[in-house]
Amino acid sequence: MSNFVGWKGLLDGWPSFGRPRRYPIAAYSEFMPPPRVGRKPYGTFDPMPFDDRDPFGWPVPEHQESQELGPGLASVARELLRCFDHLGSGRPTHGITKAELAGNPYWPEILASALPLAHERYVTLLPLALSRTQDDKGRVRWTLFGASEQGPAKAFWQGFREAPGREWPAERILRFFRNLLHAVYGEQEPDLRKVGFRVLPEIQAPDFPYWGDAPLPDLVRPLMLTPDEPVESLRYLLTFRPFGTLPEPVQRAYVTGRLHLLPFPGSLVFWGAGPYRRLANALPRGMQIPLLRLIPRHEQWHGMRVPQSGWLHEARPGGPEPTEIHGAMRNTFKRTHRWTRVLRHEDELALTTREEHMTHVLFSTHPDDIGLYGKPMARNVQLWSDSFDLLLDGPNASRADIEQALRTVQRGGMFGYRFYFPPMRCGNYEVFWHRPLAAYCDPGSREAVVLSDGPLGYLTAYAAEGAAAEGTCDHSKSIELWPRLLRREAEHLALSLYGPNKDTRAPARNQATGASRTANHADLLNIEKLLAAKRLLGDQPLRPSFARALLTAPRDQSLHEWLATLTASTEVRGGSAARSLLSFLHATIATEAAAPAPALTYDRTARRRFEVSYWKTIAYLAESRYLTKNNADCVDDTVTRKALRHHERDLDALGDFILGYYRSTIAKAAMTGGAFAGELPFLWQTDLDYSWMGGWRGNQEGAGHERNLMVVIPGRNRGEAIVMADHYDTAYMEDHYERARHGDGARLAAAGADDNHSATAALMLAAPIFLDLSRRGQLARDIWLIHLTGEEFPADCLGARHLCQHLVEGSLELHLPNGHRRDLSGSRVRGVYVLDMIAHNNDRHRDIFQIAPGNDAESFWLANHAHLANMVWNAGTQRWNRHASRRRLPRGHRSPDGKSMPRVAPYLALHGEVRPSFDPRSTLFNTDGQIFSDAGVPVVLFMEDYDINRTGYHDSLDTMANINLDYGAALASIAIESVARAASED
Repeated sequence: MSNFVGWKGLLDGWPSFGRPRRYPIAAYSEFMPPPRVGRKPYGTFDPMPFDDRDPFGWPVPEHQESQELGPGLASVARELLRCFDHLGSGRPTHGITKAELAGNPYWPEILASALPLAHERYVTLLPLALSRTQDDKGRVRWTLFGASEQGPAKAFWQGFREAPGREWPAERILRFFRNLLHAVYGEQEPDLRKVGFRVLPEIQAPDFPYWGDAPLPDLVRPLMLTPDEPVESLRYLLTFRPFGTLPEPVQRAYVTGRLHLLPFPGSLVFWGAGPYRRLANALPRGMQIPLLRLIPRHEQWHGMRVPQSGWLHEARPGGPEPTEIHGAMRNTFKRTHRWTRVLRHEDELALTTREEHMTHVLFSTHPDDIGLYGKPMARNVQLWSDSFDLLLDGPNASRADIEQALRTVQRGGMFGYRFYFPPMRCGNYEVFWHRPLAAYCDPGSREAVVLSDGPLGYLTAYAAEGAAAEGTCDHSKSIELWPRLLRREAEHLALSLYGPNKDTRAPARNQATGASRTANHADLLNIEKLLAAKRLLGDQPLRPSFARALLTAPRDQSLHEWLATLTASTEVRGGSAARSLLSFLHATIATEAAAPAPALTYDRTARRRFEVSYWKTIAYLAESRYLTKNNADCVDDTVTRKALRHHERDLDALGDFILGYYRSTIAKAAMTGGAFAGELPFLWQTDLDYSWMGGWRGNQEGAGHERNLMVVIPGRNRGEAIVMADHYDTAYMEDHYERARHGDGARLAAAGADDNHSATAALMLAAPIFLDLSRRGQLARDIWLIHLTGEEFPADCLGARHLCQHLVEGSLELHLPNGHRRDLSGSRVRGVYVLDMIAHNNDRHRDIFQIAPGNDAESFWLANHAHLANMVWNAGTQRWNRHASRRRLPRGHRSPDGKSMPRVAPYLALHGEVRPSFDPRSTLFNTDGQIFSDAGVPVVLFMEDYDINRTGYHDSLDTMANINLDYGAALASIAIESVARAASED
């Protein structure tokens, strides 16, 4: 246990990654990792505002409560109350099975035989286990894990505290109980004793001794039921004891309707389900599962995330037929992935029609089951037999564990499962919030109503390494914290004017609608971005142009015009609140801003020579002899072999060419010995076998390896570096593979003119510019040019994962020619600019590109440099376009045949939109940038305004015919200038 109290104990001993193989990163398509909060592995701080004055407080921003937790709790309440209504009225109950009720102390025969319970209002004070998880779109959301593994009562009583030994004010606690009785039963009497309200404490469960160790608030003691108190004096009894252990007079009074039990006894059956109590002996937090199975999968942006759980049946000759004795059969799964052509705020499940067999989803490495984007998901699942023997704890599983589970499932039978995406991690601890769901069933409408003033529960942080990682977590030894709902005034005003319905007393059907994305959602998002940027940039007022770059607004609308529009719309909604909000926003934006420093590189890039070199470099990389440029090449199947011109992987030869170019460029710059180029080699390792992939097989057999390519250009401070990165592999073409696009199943690598040779060319042309700055002593720190390998599927950010692993572990070593090596472990990466797809101008929204930072202050520092570089470029275009060679020329056009050089055109002024990671239009998640951000390496993505519906992405049309030279050369120039500025700033 930590020597520090509260949240500081979570970071005690940080970091623990500074040794080889301590921070392996699996492909996200194979294992979605936990979101890191507080402090990231590489050392950057999360914007989560822990307070030194509040050691036991865990902050929960108001927008999370309003947009995720509130609607999510209402939706969960609706599902649970419907189930409890069926249970209490004796109707068939979907989700709570006979097997779970058999021998259940919370639902004994005396209770089951007394149905229907006509007087029940189905009050629930049910503690839910919540945490934040990450999905394949880079969204981090509150997620339902099920019922609290800390038992049915502890979260409720702990929720009346703010810290150890510090209770809520007595009047606040009494007010909740009075409001509860009034809302549910219409009680008006404020004296709880007089109205017949009593409390009966929980008794300790022998199997789970830590369930009942939360002391009751002091003011509850006078309300406790005494042994000699006649049951006739009772009207309401609050107790979490199993019904079968209650005094017999209490049981009789309840089943005859003379006494109300709070909560409804049936709402506690999850903790008495015998099969899951057995499973919990082997699976930490297994008691979460029985409740989770009642709630349908939910992946929408709005509300809480709910992973799928259920039972699957694998047929075997002579084996039993599937049965729902243990719960609902969910034998299929809608698989999602980060390359799906949907917007991040859309309900991908509603748009996805293909459901795949669960066993294939979990384990199959067959080429047809994987397709282009679907790896096995066994690492993100927990699996058990129909006798509730644990078969697989995916997040903690080894390759041998997965193979053994696969063999067991292949033998056939019934198997329970839940998808388990690891909870948020702070330091070396996994953090869960145990939040009571206070709700009841309205007797008139039969709708679920959620009470808003109930206790918020508490959080537990379990050690995520050592015993916990081996599956023997001791739940009684956890760090306990208490939630703090943060109400920042400006955000509160914005939510009150633009946010979704926050009245948690309203019927759940009104809480959980998808209507949160109203016409005003863009204004709310804009305000959130402005306030977040101000905090991350040190609470300094924002440069007006940077504030404008953050806005989702018509491009021709100025910051002043947007504020004026906002003023007009908010005045209609709420007078004084609107004026207060606008005063906050005006304070967020500086009134004046000094002109940015002059350009460092545009004298080299704002030239026709640069444009010609840029075009020719992309063309050579994309459309010369390099054809098989995916890491998996060459795939060994008949269709692919027949379609290939040759059967060797060209990615290796392409890498040799790029390294040769850099060594020649370094020599021409007379920087040999100062700058150097080499490779970062490694092996492609996975949990399962992919022997049909030639590249993967070559790694396993020792016939090849993977490698990132790297150039080091020295600055004055050799202990710091700015990275400019791309990926030099290309994707498989969907129109050659997918039958729906008339493909035949062949896996053929795309030419990759835009994705991603447009970026590779930018790095190559940046090298002589940076070498010149280095030679003149203008670089304050090193510049590293890094060509990452394996960004595309199936390698899935392979090179970025390898690089981040070694940065975090402090083991980065560059391999140079002739067997020499260079230790780079002492260099601190101050930031990474990732370039991915930068030369296709969106036909519907022209001349826009995205500056997409990670979620830390250093990433916004990088974004600010990119914005300044964009400003200086745009100012320069006005001068450069007055030159005779560019004056009065028409806009540029793509090459009609993709072969001829596009004509000279005016330099384009580009609009760089700063899109934070929570912006639905940020595509950081769809690139290597997400890996850097998650590891805590400051990062900004440069990308075109990605059009998910266009051709020329992951298909046979990603050729020079889809390249916009004027746009790509301008964006490449801005990226080069951004790197130079970040590297030259002292």
